Amino acid sequence: MPSGKLETLQDCEDFVQGCLFMGTGGGGPVELGMKLLTQALADGLNLTWIDAADLPDDALSVTVYDMGSIAPESDDTAEEIRKHQLEVGDKLGDQTMAHAVAELGDYVGRDIDCIVPVELGASNTPLPLIAAARLGIPAVDGDYSGRAVPEELQGTPYLFNKPSWPFSSVDSWGSAVIVKTVPNGHMLERIGKQLSVAGFYGCSIASTLLPVPEMRDILVHGTLTKCFAIGKALREAREIGTDPIDAALAVTDGWRLFEGVVAKKDWEDRDGYMFGTITIEGQGSFTGHTLEVWLKNENHVTWLDGKPWVCSPDLVTLAYKATGAGTTNTLIAEGDEIVAVGMKGLEAFRTEAGLACSGPRYFGFDIDYVPIEDLMQHID
Repeated sequence: MPSGKLETLQDCEDFVQGCLFMGTGGGGPVELGMKLLTQALADGLNLTWIDAADLPDDALSVTVYDMGSIAPESDDTAEEIRKHQLEVGDKLGDQTMAHAVAELGDYVGRDIDCIVPVELGASNTPLPLIAAARLGIPAVDGDYSGRAVPEELQGTPYLFNKPSWPFSSVDSWGSAVIVKTVPNGHMLERIGKQLSVAGFYGCSIASTLLPVPEMRDILVHGTLTKCFAIGKALREAREIGTDPIDAALAVTDGWRLFEGVVAKKDWEDRDGYMFGTITIEGQGSFTGHTLEVWLKNENHVTWLDGKPWVCSPDLVTLAYKATGAGTTNTLIAEGDEIVAVGMKGLEAFRTEAGLACSGPRYFGFDIDYVPIEDLMQHID
């Protein structure tokens, strides 16, 4: 039996808003997620997810995700697309993930039985859900990251030494590539990013073929249901006039880290990622204080009044104060009134091995990771 189902546009909006909140600044745009889910409903697709425990042990799982920068399209990119005679626009639309899964199945010579989202985000979680529906196979209630992440290395398959190759790549122009083998996850990330750059708008990757028992062992269970609950909580709080941020915190067991106005946003599009720093000047009880948030697609390192504070693998989401809605780092802008929300990251990534691929030093900062609950206790 499905453990979750999107039957109405309101269901889709709630789900997307919850995925956005857990996306920590990345995970794709709301508009895309809603557009694709709306079309999926119109097409009569069965948008459901099931508990991993309900899958047979002999089933084969795959994860599928988009790879590429979240930075806005530049004039240079548009000119490059024209130069390469791709003016016809994108050929496959939301079909790239389904095609990537089919290409990988063809290569390994067997059917793929279920899809596991790699991460949480406003379009990056709906997309594999839709791909599963289009292929007529189940989507799993869970993911491999518990948030949105910029790289393969911040997912549980890498941490637990599960090979993510062979993998397929399909871009929106219809280019299809099979990569048979790579030496490690670092090279997978590098090759995938180069394919995403070549495709201009990124590409869809199907990878991490795992028997269901192995998938269950490394899955972050129940995250699609959790996102649905967050979105409902945000909406219901707004409807009755209570604080939506408090409602989301009740679902996520998170903390209100900071409140203020975005004073500055510096960013660049480099090597297939969006890098940057968002500076927030405090308001209310935070007046006189400053929060800086460093991003690599998603939010990963923060400083409170110049001192290192909450860092990955713990989560930092920037949400609009008035509505509680999350946002992406593509859209956040100077003048926005923001509440920074913190949540515990996965315990597996708080180990020495986990921090080596997801902690502040991995991202290039000489900062000792301190668990968010310890930081919050100190403040209390």
